[in-house]
Amino acid sequence: MAQNLSGPKVLLVEARYYEDISDALATGAMAALEQAGAQFERLTVPGALEIPGAIRMALGRFDAFVALGCVIRGETTHYDIVSNESARGLMQLTLDHAVPIGNGIITVEDEDQAWARAKPDDLDKGGGAAKAALRMLEIKRSMETARS
Repeated sequence: MAQNLSGPKVLLVEARYYEDISDALATGAMAALEQAGAQFERLTVPGALEIPGAIRMALGRFDAFVALGCVIRGETTHYDIVSNESARGLMQLTLDHAVPIGNGIITVEDEDQAWARAKPDDLDKGGGAAKAALRMLEIKRSMETARS
């Protein structure tokens, strides 16, 4: 669902593993994008590991991307794999394709930490990720202009 009619086109890619936390992250991100006058669409994926792949599939259709999700430490090493590989995948996309991505995948020890980071009226990591994506897009555009 696209929002607004002007401004940069941004794709929010949301891991839905922790749906309520993802909704809070998305609320903050959408508020930041609306305030900036950006158009945006939301795309949901099952988990944080799927976010880089979804962004790769959408390259060329959007000016910037916001990755949103939550990884909570459990009793196994799966947390480390998901946290590290999702971040690595986003960084690889940024470096290989010069694509602006705001990383709002929060990695926490427990649900209380997740909520503190996800709530728009608390640490608002979703809003922060959207602002980071927009700032990186500004930088990219200024570099492209400087080359012309």
